Amino acid sequence: MEVKGVQGTIRYEDGWITITKKEIGQQAREFRIRAADVTGTRLKPGTWATHGYVQFVLPGSAPAPEKGGALTGGRPPQSDPHSLSIPRRSNDAAQKLVAAVEQERGISP
Repeated sequence: MEVKGVQGTIRYEDGWITITKKEIGQQAREFRIRAADVTGTRLKPGTWATHGYVQFVLPGSAPAPEKGGALTGGRPPQSDPHSLSIPRRSNDAAQKLVAAVEQERGISP
């Protein structure tokens, strides 16, 4: 299962979440998270005017706060390794991915 985000992707398979981010002018970075280690998920759907995001919360860490501003407002910073901004067209795929992670964690969607 894959979600195409803004400058990256989130893949979920075999109990592992892989977030790949490609910042402008830098090489792609990949972050792997075991779904069973996730303590919370946050999904803010994208709209026609703004991008949304998918974020995973891990033990011992607080979720990265949403930034303010005209271009990136309402999303965690690009440097947060546990989140990815998503366009509106990825909302359905993101909902399915989050539901699959929640199911792996033993939480009913």
